[in-house]
Amino acid sequence: MAIQRIRVTYGRRGPIKHISHLDMIRMWQRAFRRAGLPIAQSEGHTPRPRFSLASPLAVGVTAEAELMDVYLRRRVSPFYFLKKLTPQLPEGIEIREANDAPMDWPSLQSQVQKAEYLVTVEAGPGSGDIEAAIHRLLDQTAIPWEHRRDKEVRRYDLRAQVHGMWLEEERADGLVLGMLLKADPSGSGRPEQVVAALGLPASPKAVHRTKLILAPPPRKAAARR
Repeated sequence: MAIQRIRVTYGRRGPIKHISHLDMIRMWQRAFRRAGLPIAQSEGHTPRPRFSLASPLAVGVTAEAELMDVYLRRRVSPFYFLKKLTPQLPEGIEIREANDAPMDWPSLQSQVQKAEYLVTVEAGPGSGDIEAAIHRLLDQTAIPWEHRRDKEVRRYDLRAQVHGMWLEEERADGLVLGMLLKADPSGSGRPEQVVAALGLPASPKAVHRTKLILAPPPRKAAARR
């Protein structure tokens, strides 16, 4: 039985960006086990450490403010939690903070609404060209899109997944685009698809998730915090 919920903010950089979401879950499971923390277990025939990641990171994407909720069967201070867990993490995973979260808040996954990215694309069009392309995309009311995966074809409106976009920086070797994309339980925007919709010929050189934006917590829970 869980009696405490700790919300962790962490970053992911370096070679570990190439592991899958399932491997990320296994990495956290191993780290919790080695840390000796009193992690609550799920119910059922094969109990597992009870924790949840806010939103899966695609392979190859780095991040600086990912969120995870960890449930404990015995109370510990966030300081003790970090002290025990941090030495067990592989290079490239860095915990930035850990704080108590109310037990009666909705699930972390259900609270995620948007994600902010910095996307690096190859040098080519000048800043004027790319800014014009951004304005054209944002001015559209709908962008019919198809996403193929194996034999499945999913059709949807890509424009509905883009909440905002801007030119963050112009470098000698490329441009850095800022994107605010949909990331709720009904679906998530994909930076590489937005790059393609801009008419750029190549896939992004790098994708970095800077922020996850959550729905406001319930007033009752927020008042007790």
